[in-house]
Amino acid sequence: MDFDDTPEEAAFRAEARAWLEANAPRPGAPDAWAGMEGAPAGSDAFDEFVERCKQWQRTLSDGGWACLTWPKEYGGQGLTSAHNMIFNQEVGQFGVTLGVLIPGLGFVGPTIIAHGSDEQKARYLPPLVRADEVWCQLFSEPGAGSDLANLRTKAERDGDEFVVTGQKVWNSFAHVADYGILLARTNPDVPKHKGITFFLVDMRSPGIEIRPIRQINGAAKFNEVFLDEVRIPAGNVLGEVDGGWAVTHTTLMYERGQIGATRDRKLAQRMIDAARAGGTLDDPVVRQAIARAHTREQILRYFSLKLQTAIRQGKRPGAEASLMKLLVGNHLRDSAVDGMMVAGLDAVAGGEGPIGGDQWKDLLLWQYEVRFGGGTEEIQRNTIGESVLGLPREERVDKDLAFRDVKQSG
Repeated sequence: MDFDDTPEEAAFRAEARAWLEANAPRPGAPDAWAGMEGAPAGSDAFDEFVERCKQWQRTLSDGGWACLTWPKEYGGQGLTSAHNMIFNQEVGQFGVTLGVLIPGLGFVGPTIIAHGSDEQKARYLPPLVRADEVWCQLFSEPGAGSDLANLRTKAERDGDEFVVTGQKVWNSFAHVADYGILLARTNPDVPKHKGITFFLVDMRSPGIEIRPIRQINGAAKFNEVFLDEVRIPAGNVLGEVDGGWAVTHTTLMYERGQIGATRDRKLAQRMIDAARAGGTLDDPVVRQAIARAHTREQILRYFSLKLQTAIRQGKRPGAEASLMKLLVGNHLRDSAVDGMMVAGLDAVAGGEGPIGGDQWKDLLLWQYEVRFGGGTEEIQRNTIGESVLGLPREERVDKDLAFRDVKQSG
């Protein structure tokens, strides 16, 4: 494991940090917008959040810091994954977020780069770089979450189009999206993983209805999406017809890596600040909570360094993304619980005082999203067990059955 940047990486880090200092607000600054995504959908605050995300991406693009690993011909910078990791480490110290653009930039764009035709790359990647189009993901269904291949949304060929009917759920930012990536079943006569096709769909198409889902914190980031005979051009298939599961693997790998990168290394310091403000810094129970948070942050730091070393050596992280996501989710959960304890009654009453009760309440509600989005913790443990530890896969009774012959509940 390399603990130090190479001379070139150190110079790149210094350049990135200097640019961010000149162009990005610090957390808690009046012009910071990280955390505003919890505003109610349709409110002025949420509209402002969307616009700030877009403007930040355009600032990155103008400064030459957008989409670092994407090909230059599509608006990226043509740099390595190590450069991208370094920049993400630095930008994490500032009060900015790409918010509504994360699906498009975090995993839609990389999937199009990996599987798209030249025409699809030229059409969809430049608007992503410039934040001209927002994307969402239309994967999960009421009966297809952890078992995603059990999806029942169907797509039937009609000349140069596919006619799609079905229901999707837990679709982040679908209510503000221009386009979506959609999984639908195009062949029910083969085993369930083999009859799925990956589509690029215009969210303004006739037949699409979007209904927001109100969350526990009062926001409505997630949605239900209903598709009633929605027509999608055959040219909007990404990859091969009936071959969408391979494309999906790419998307999920990038999505889990994106969620895993959502880590706050300063939770221990925030606990110290809250304990000092509340006069409990000498309490041994509080000090143990702070020590636990610091220990988890160091584990994440060293694991990040391990990933950075692997990337330098040309290796492509696979199950490591699942492990990082699992570690981050556990860190946020445990820190939220400990932070609530440190803040005491302020965490219940809320407020923006020196103890910062609101931040712990918000973290406690938000950590579920990180832990369950992009695959539950149980799914991540299965991936780690099978891919890292070499444990045998659980036998599937429907492995060789045509999807139409698989028994469905409900």
